[in-house]
Amino acid sequence: MEFSLTFKVNEHIYLRNPESSDLGKKILKHSIDLIYEIGFEQFTFKKLATVAETTESSIYRYFENKQKLLLYIINWYWCYLDFMLDYQLKNITDKKEKIKIILHLLTDEMPSNNHEMEMNKYFIHRIVIAESSKVYLVKDVNEINQYEVFKPFKELCAKIAKEFADYNPAYIFTKSLSSTAIETAHDQEFFVTHLPRLTDVNTKNKKNFTYTFLEDLVFKALA
Repeated sequence: MEFSLTFKVNEHIYLRNPESSDLGKKILKHSIDLIYEIGFEQFTFKKLATVAETTESSIYRYFENKQKLLLYIINWYWCYLDFMLDYQLKNITDKKEKIKIILHLLTDEMPSNNHEMEMNKYFIHRIVIAESSKVYLVKDVNEINQYEVFKPFKELCAKIAKEFADYNPAYIFTKSLSSTAIETAHDQEFFVTHLPRLTDVNTKNKKNFTYTFLEDLVFKALA
């Protein structure tokens, strides 16, 4: 099912809300396409201005730098995932099934959008896999964190941790397991694609490898 959604992203991330104007939405859409295509290291506002048919100065009116732009995209993803978690767990009562749904949500590919001005969720997911750690594995993370820009990530982790605690109330590391599950989903999928010898993937299990590994890891921990 496709959703066209707008989430309230922390205002300390941007100078002007990009979803408040057509130009801002265009900048977001093309930044996602470009980061997916060339990677965050090669991504610049100059290149973005060219593909978005605007000027660098116009982009700087929305974002202070490309780090903040990436942080916006990642935050949007956490909000989207939180929404999808609530949507998919609605009316589900079986505790084990809930966790399986969560793990699928963390590992399954997202659909690619067809609308030319809509943010491509498939691209966003691949960007998260490859680039998300770059928004918090930085030297000034404590300063950045003062503005609660990682709140959506923390809330998602807490929500998943609650499901782990419901499954096994005696397990005392639910938050650590939650954040580990999320990051493991990203790391293993990245390794499967680029560094497969760091994993146990093979031609027979490649399609569902990350989910299968994560399911084994989480349920053995919770056991």
